[in-house]
Amino acid sequence: MSKSADIRRVALVAALVLFVLPWTAGGAWAQENEAREVPALEVSAGAWAMTDLRSGEYLVGEGASTELSMASTTKIMAALVALQTDLDEEVTVSEEAAAFAVPAYSNVGLLPGDVLSARELLMATMISSGDDAAYALAEHVGDGSVESFVGMMNERGGEMGLRNTSFENPVGFDARGHHTSAGDLAEMTRVAMEDPAFREMVSTEYATIATPYREIPLTNTNELLFAYQPATGVKTGTTPAAGESLVSSATMGDEEYAFVILDAGEDRFAASRRAFEHAFAAYDRTDLVVEGRSYAGSDVPYRRGEKIDLAAAGGVEGLVDASPKVEREVSVVKDPPATARPGTELGEVVVRVDGEKVGESPLVARRGYEEASLWERVWYTVEGVFA
Repeated sequence: MSKSADIRRVALVAALVLFVLPWTAGGAWAQENEAREVPALEVSAGAWAMTDLRSGEYLVGEGASTELSMASTTKIMAALVALQTDLDEEVTVSEEAAAFAVPAYSNVGLLPGDVLSARELLMATMISSGDDAAYALAEHVGDGSVESFVGMMNERGGEMGLRNTSFENPVGFDARGHHTSAGDLAEMTRVAMEDPAFREMVSTEYATIATPYREIPLTNTNELLFAYQPATGVKTGTTPAAGESLVSSATMGDEEYAFVILDAGEDRFAASRRAFEHAFAAYDRTDLVVEGRSYAGSDVPYRRGEKIDLAAAGGVEGLVDASPKVEREVSVVKDPPATARPGTELGEVVVRVDGEKVGESPLVARRGYEEASLWERVWYTVEGVFA
């Protein structure tokens, strides 16, 4: 073969490489990111919100701060208050509580004099949305006073910083001063789902509680648990003022979301499933700060030109979409200490995604240093004068 033929062959191979690479390396990247380009989520409702259940980070929604009626999603806060008490205590159902065991109310058929544990009453409240069980539980935790229990609910809401929430009863009956927002309900859910007992109850499809004389079957009112495998809870709600509402949660891999829909203008279960499918497709959990990685440097006192690396003491995870704006704000102490040891905190890195803070980590010295000697201090000063 001639030398010119060899040159033509090399040129042809080079051209093929230049043509193929964009479809292999660059093309694969483009296809991966194109797959993440998920259409915007649209929900017909009075208000709705999607949050990261782990961190509480708000992801997407409409009217998330709007005050609306909440129906039986109220019972999430009732559960938060009840979970602070001894759930193994026995409770005798009063005539007042049993009066709610009629068809006008959501109930599990409690009778005056029935004896159950507080845990069983909470199960009936959260699984089958029993108003009779909720009132019996409220009387018990409130030392005989439902009003006292409602006061405890409002106090807990204040402690949690819920600005759009106010309770007037423990079950969610429509009332002028009884309201919440989608964002506040998402935060209630985040806190409640940290409790293993709550998490187990709201994910239970069927259960049975028992008085000394009979068994009471419970069926979860959250149809999403039966129709969508990743679903893990949480609570339905329906009244004339609130319409059909649902607070739900779902988990897949290392992602877990809460979705709140209030006054649904479409099927609330179908809308919730669609919202979760959107979130699982649109977001990825990733390391935004890696523990042990250096993010800044710090001057060593009286050693001109000498620095030490500052590494993240902990990691920061976050959810990102296909094109996130990730910002890491690094701050380092202006006057480092005379002596430092490995692990001495000398700064901080704060992470924001699309302008929202998602976490922070202290920055610590990778290696230490000793206090400068008198000679080093003098020489540093002299050098500074001549410089």
